[in-house]
Amino acid sequence: MELLQAWNKTNQIEQTDSVQMGSDCPFSIRQKLFQDILQLFRPALAITGNMSDAEDIVQEAFLRAYEKAPEFESEEHEKAWLIRVTVNLCKSRLRSPWRKRIVRLLDSYPASEPEQHELLEQIITLPPKYRTVIHLFYYEGYSIKDISALTGQKESTVRSHLTRARQKLKSVLKEVDYESI
Repeated sequence: MELLQAWNKTNQIEQTDSVQMGSDCPFSIRQKLFQDILQLFRPALAITGNMSDAEDIVQEAFLRAYEKAPEFESEEHEKAWLIRVTVNLCKSRLRSPWRKRIVRLLDSYPASEPEQHELLEQIITLPPKYRTVIHLFYYEGYSIKDISALTGQKESTVRSHLTRARQKLKSVLKEVDYESI
């Protein structure tokens, strides 16, 4: 339930007109920074399934951007680079020996509507490689080509992960007799 509350909170904050940051920072800069944070937080939350890990990963992604200070061709290039760094950090976190020794406390995956809870609970049970492509494709709206670039995988691999994830969800949801998708 903690993740559901976090997801809903990000939706509420995103819809408000005033983001509380330093008063010396112009509103347009604060708003852009907050949108960038949300664009990284949501995929990190979807991939890791843990709010604390997602927050840490977003901080680390911005820290890497600050340290490296890369030159970007456009704002879209900057966004793609930040998401790529975030996805790579998530993969590293999931591979870490520490994570393998702890128990997940995930109750459910965040849903914007109550009828989506069952579906999203099933999505979060998918392996990370499937959960990542499902989230980026359906929730973030990226194409297979974009996901391929963001994750560093071939387009055919992304397509097969997406197909397998759909098949797994379909079989699980048939067992549960979930008809409203």
